Amino acid sequence: MKAVVIGAVGSTEVLVEELVAAPGWELTMIGTLPPELHGRHSDIVDLSVLAGRHGVRLAPIARTNDPLVLDMVRAEAPDYVFVVGWSQICGPEFLSIAAKGAIGYHPAPLPRLRGRAAIPWTILLDEPISASSLFWIAEGTDDGDILAQQYFHLARDETAQGLYDKHMAALRSMLRAVLPVLAAGEQPRQVQDERYATWATKRTQADGLIDWRQPASAIDRLIRAVGRPYPGAFTHVAGRRITVWSSRPVSGGERHHALPGQVMANGGGVLTVQTGEGLIELVDWEVAEGRPPALHAVLKG
Repeated sequence: MKAVVIGAVGSTEVLVEELVAAPGWELTMIGTLPPELHGRHSDIVDLSVLAGRHGVRLAPIARTNDPLVLDMVRAEAPDYVFVVGWSQICGPEFLSIAAKGAIGYHPAPLPRLRGRAAIPWTILLDEPISASSLFWIAEGTDDGDILAQQYFHLARDETAQGLYDKHMAALRSMLRAVLPVLAAGEQPRQVQDERYATWATKRTQADGLIDWRQPASAIDRLIRAVGRPYPGAFTHVAGRRITVWSSRPVSGGERHHALPGQVMANGGGVLTVQTGEGLIELVDWEVAEGRPPALHAVLKG
């Protein structure tokens, strides 16, 4: 089977590694963002080394449905096009190119959490279970028939990086099971049940601003949801930006009378901050410039 891959992040890298190792598959081209557009993804992966190692053509692509891109993919005469780790909608002409179909990947239990920023939203919604989904790309948003799906549990203190890693492991496992099936000519499909569909909206770096009026538990979820490999949650003090990478809610908040955002303790590199409900310890954080906030400083957000 001849394959073309379109993508630019960690899941794309996993896919390429599995395709080049799978019997019965020939990966002829990888379409990815050019270096000047790498800022579009915080989890961007430079695929040039991997492509060079395996002798695969690497093509810079900015917009999926541009006529030049369509011609480039069409020239490869692929049996399958895999669009994995790519945030652009594929138009009807693009989807018609592959002889046997186009396959996508989504880090969510489709039909739940279709759309953008599925990993942060999973943590923000305090989901106890998630899944990785391979699906047949249709003209809607993540609404095509399911090809494969693998479920797993989330820890109560799950972080974006931990969840990201679980999805990469699940994707690799699914590909090792599915690629031989596709190479044999089979095409498993399960229609998504629209009764369970939900949609997740785009999130930007600005959405990581901490609102100290929120309970400590909600602030901790935000910090875990937008931490590495994403830009991180943040706050300000005296005009300086503080990025918070990890935290933990702590007891004792009922004994303190303070403003939300007020620093109650500052020792050993840990800031203890009053929230709208309870205290939270900022365990891993960095200040853009200058000295760390003094005791009783009020963090703004």
